[in-house]
Amino acid sequence: MKPHLPLRFSKRVSFQLHKKTLLYSTIALLIALAVTVVSLGMGEMKIAPLDVVKVFLGTGSEGDALIVQQFRLPRILVAILVGAALAAAGAIMQGIIRNPLASPDVLGVAGGASVAAVGFLLVFETASIKWLPPTAFLGALAATFLLYALAWKKGVTPLRLVMIGVGIKIAASALVTILILFSPFLLQNKALLWLTGSIYGVDWNDVFMILPWVVTLIAVAAVLARRVNIQQLGDDVATSLGSALQWDRFLLLMICAALTGTAVSVGGDISFVALLAPHIAKQLVGPSFGGALPLSAFLGAIIVLAADLIARMAFSPIEVPVGVFTSLIGAPFFIYLLYKNRNR
Repeated sequence: MKPHLPLRFSKRVSFQLHKKTLLYSTIALLIALAVTVVSLGMGEMKIAPLDVVKVFLGTGSEGDALIVQQFRLPRILVAILVGAALAAAGAIMQGIIRNPLASPDVLGVAGGASVAAVGFLLVFETASIKWLPPTAFLGALAATFLLYALAWKKGVTPLRLVMIGVGIKIAASALVTILILFSPFLLQNKALLWLTGSIYGVDWNDVFMILPWVVTLIAVAAVLARRVNIQQLGDDVATSLGSALQWDRFLLLMICAALTGTAVSVGGDISFVALLAPHIAKQLVGPSFGGALPLSAFLGAIIVLAADLIARMAFSPIEVPVGVFTSLIGAPFFIYLLYKNRNR
């Protein structure tokens, strides 16, 4: 039995789809849909899963439709998009650095977004909160440019990216701490909530703002899957195969930064999703980036969806930031990866 399913759209456009990737991605999609339906029904006013489905079929009650479509659905969609964006960014980072411990939050990309966002919250107290997402986005891009520039020495190598990235992360954490210490008490609480990671209070404007970015950037990353696969063979092999190694690495890092900035701009600094989801995906479908990317996106969506559901319901009526639960899952997993790779 052949492991790949050939798909042809024209004489010039065709590709092969790995059957294992298709199977696990389908299962992950079904799980994500199930968690979505359950999450849409949970809250102060509980709605049965069947009634939630009826709302989307147009046969539900007006009250259920109002609650589901206007109040809960935007938050669920933001959770899906944020999780998918972070996971895809992590898959790109791990692919080009060839290290399972690599992710945007570990290597300072998310830290740049945090510095920019917290600085905005604390310095521009009266400015509209709508300026926060683009500020965080620019912060992520700035951190990535700095990472690439400092790591450049006749080219950029994965090892230098890791070392410089960890340094940028530590520096960003220190800057955030300084900003918070010298700010008013009320603004400190606001900044700390954002740093923990929360999608509380999002609306349809947030959905429409990040949707085109996430979809477009993940699609572009999928088109560049072959370039990531070549880089995983090592710099010497990639160069010998005719790859424009440094340009490809820079382009992929920019896509990673854009995905991270987009996610962080709305969801705050949600940790470990970018580390956890790609690693699980590779364990299921193998190291090929073309298979790991879509599955990572689905798994990232599931992780943030599940964490948000727990955050809303575990200590109701108190709502815990979603980043608390992703950290509770991700921190032990990170320690496990460190232990597993200690001899490498």
